[in-house]
Amino acid sequence: MKHSFKRHAIAFGIGSMLASTAASALEVQAGDWKFTANGNVNVHYIHSTCENKPQAIVTVGSACAVDVGGKKNVSTVSNGLLPAALVLGVATTQDGYDITGTFGFYPGVSTNDGGSPNLQQGGGLGTNVALGTTGLDVRQVFMTFGNKQIGTFSLGRNFGLFGFDAIINDMTLPGVGVGGAMSGGAPANTTLGSIGFGYLYTDTLAQMNYTTPALIEGLTLTLGIFDPIEPLLQGAATAESAPGFHGKLVYKAGALYLSSAFISQTQNLPTGQNYTGTGVDVTAKLKLGAADLMASYYTGSGIGTTGLFILSDDGLGNKRDSDGYLLQGTYTLGKTKLGLNYGVSNLDFAGSADRAATPNLLETNSKVTAGVYHALTKNLTLLAEFSDVSTEAHDGAKNSSNNVNVGAFLSF
Repeated sequence: MKHSFKRHAIAFGIGSMLASTAASALEVQAGDWKFTANGNVNVHYIHSTCENKPQAIVTVGSACAVDVGGKKNVSTVSNGLLPAALVLGVATTQDGYDITGTFGFYPGVSTNDGGSPNLQQGGGLGTNVALGTTGLDVRQVFMTFGNKQIGTFSLGRNFGLFGFDAIINDMTLPGVGVGGAMSGGAPANTTLGSIGFGYLYTDTLAQMNYTTPALIEGLTLTLGIFDPIEPLLQGAATAESAPGFHGKLVYKAGALYLSSAFISQTQNLPTGQNYTGTGVDVTAKLKLGAADLMASYYTGSGIGTTGLFILSDDGLGNKRDSDGYLLQGTYTLGKTKLGLNYGVSNLDFAGSADRAATPNLLETNSKVTAGVYHALTKNLTLLAEFSDVSTEAHDGAKNSSNNVNVGAFLSF
């Protein structure tokens, strides 16, 4: 159970970039069942210097601009790329099958009355006023069963396969990266990290997956289906006639880690014109002594930018192509890790009609983040980051901003 739950905890992104113990914070044996608990609490002060003469750009997730009050400098105290988390697990072995169940609860610290980490009830963006509370984001409810001979089945709501390795290895995971909604007056419980600036958010999906036993030493394959996601910002949602499909190939050999994931889903539009969005990503990691190097790349057609199927077509079923990459290097000196990463995400027009209709569509998001992460103890990390952010449109419009953050990340 200890090894199984540790594997899932890594998938949760809880303290994956930090030193952590092999055992869960809480392990209770009750007959044939083992109950465990893991989690994190993270809080950051974020100061953003935003574009004071913003230009109109059609995008989701970008360099920050002055708010309605005309403030160029914005201060917030909130979570970073990860909300806080409490992850509960149960595990047992019955008739030769290893069985687990997981429940992941992700509250934030910013005032927010919705379950989503970044959206208020009713779909509008609220403000940080008195008598508020934070929301509870239930990202994970899933089970696994299998063994070394037959492989493992995973069923329920969990993080997706496409884009997962990019975010789980982003050095800003315990930190902030791009401030996103934290650079404005609207409450939120997560920042962007490098989401939309090097990779698409993997998201949490209702899914059914199968992971093979080792095909050869160090090589495994996962294949699955997921509840289809409707396109965002492109008209009314419609029921899909088929599930989405995804898969992932992973190879591990000593200090080398390689993976590639794919995603495919058909969108049925109210206009009757359908399209199939597809994407592929590749991630490579290499550890060289105290240095850790990572590079990831994605390309897609009709999958959009920032998140899955956001701005993925022109609203008429004509697909927009997108791609991006994240380059990262970190170096550890004793208990202190120094890191630098650079990310780019691109979005293309669907065609000449799309160009004429939306000339200020996002063309490129780019950012560079420098960070210092100091392990005060094996579970408590103090950190500071600086991010320089740029958003450009196809018509030449450009907004720039930067944010600096200091904070603490406690994993347990």
